[in-house]
Amino acid sequence: MRTSYLTLCAAVLAGMAHSATIPDSHHHGNLNVPPVPELFHKPGSWLSRLRNGLSEIVLGKPSKNDPENLKHLTYSSSLVTKYAGDVVLRFNLTSSADGQAMVDASRALFLDVWSATRDHVDVRLAEDMVPSLLGLLPESLHNAHTRLIPDLGRAAQNTFPSTHQPFTDSSREESANINKNNIFFHDYQPLSTIVDWMKLLESLFPSYVQLISLGQSYEGREIQGLRIGIKPAEEHRKRSIVITGAAHSREWISVSTVSYLAYSLITGYRKDKEITALLHEFNWIFIPTLNVDGYAYTWEHDRLWRKNRQPTSLSFCQGIDVDRSYGVYWEASQPQPHPCSDNFPGGEAFEAVESRKLVDWMTKMHTEEGLDFVGFLDFHSYSQQILYPYSYSCGTTPPDLENLEELGMGLAKAIRLKSGEHYEVTSACDSSGRFSMAESGGGGSALDYMYTHHVPYAYQIKLRDTGSYGFLLPRENIVPTGEESLGVIKYFGEFLSLGRVRTKAKPVGHHNTEPEL
Repeated sequence: MRTSYLTLCAAVLAGMAHSATIPDSHHHGNLNVPPVPELFHKPGSWLSRLRNGLSEIVLGKPSKNDPENLKHLTYSSSLVTKYAGDVVLRFNLTSSADGQAMVDASRALFLDVWSATRDHVDVRLAEDMVPSLLGLLPESLHNAHTRLIPDLGRAAQNTFPSTHQPFTDSSREESANINKNNIFFHDYQPLSTIVDWMKLLESLFPSYVQLISLGQSYEGREIQGLRIGIKPAEEHRKRSIVITGAAHSREWISVSTVSYLAYSLITGYRKDKEITALLHEFNWIFIPTLNVDGYAYTWEHDRLWRKNRQPTSLSFCQGIDVDRSYGVYWEASQPQPHPCSDNFPGGEAFEAVESRKLVDWMTKMHTEEGLDFVGFLDFHSYSQQILYPYSYSCGTTPPDLENLEELGMGLAKAIRLKSGEHYEVTSACDSSGRFSMAESGGGGSALDYMYTHHVPYAYQIKLRDTGSYGFLLPRENIVPTGEESLGVIKYFGEFLSLGRVRTKAKPVGHHNTEPEL
């Protein structure tokens, strides 16, 4: 999508210009403060030229027949018919028997479970399968369901970038919910555009932004992210926070949110005092698309694909659930789902390439650079929940449960103060209530792995919404969701900067699949 990318370049630089009026950070002592780019001083004169000429200067003239652009447009236009026969139903659960019946039916029919809470479960299935599903359920559930999305195909199509030309000044003003300095966040973006965007940010802010790679996915794509932070004048261990998105590939809002957070910290440095302090205090590692193969697949073949793209024991059922493949209480996923299930954890712990690459990278950074990982935020969707350990079982209580709950409540309050949205705070194992096969439940989760390997504050955050659109959240929600999440990481960083971190005993590493707690 070369044409749209060039407009995004202009958006990045426009945001830089907007961030130029920054008070001098004289209170940082002997820390190395990178200079503000010279082009900040006269932004008005170059911005219009940038919009007209950046394509030829940076990437050459864009082609209207860009193969990637055409591929996405062709696929998105087919979604209306692809999902025409599918429905998303919400079943309201009133008893444990109802919950177990839904679990059994979902497994028997290989239903696509979208969300599960204490009170309901959302499932996607072909409309002509509804009678079969109801036949497996008790009478109490026969009339206890509602249809959530009137036109699933149209909702899926609407999550793709529209076919309009890049923004003009007038069209930007008409889009009331979009920050004019963040044109990148007007749409969800494909993987190639996100990678180019991250490269651009690194080139513009080399003093405190570094493009990193965790390694290659099964299909050979680089799993990339941004490392953001101010290097201290003296070498010492620096506390680090890891923020990930798209462990489940269809959760596009998680990708946009992690990208939005990275962008906000980068352009807020030396403008926003809170952000400036957090960049001096911590290394921030943002990985917008952990499951790169699955995410690319959602743009080209199946918008609602969840797993990665690794082969399994069944040639016709590809993919491993990345967030169930970590080597901690992996056996708690037993009995293992069928390889065709969206919850399939693989044949052994860390079989999913992405989970292994993330942990290997963190281990390497701890060993070679002395990074001290103190926080982990894993963004998902949907249901508006802030989940803390454990996921594998409610029978074990985290040793510092009080701190986890206190911080979790603070994160929810930060969201409420910013946007008015309510996020439930609970343990991951309890988030699904009567439906024990929830997406976040079971063993092998990133949440449990990080926490039990001494990342003291680990959370999974399920973003908007609560079911009106589910994974097909309209693009108008990208910026509002990013803004409320920015409040989350500000509060998160401030809480950790107070030093309320339990003593660590060992670095992150995947050699012991059942670590001592």
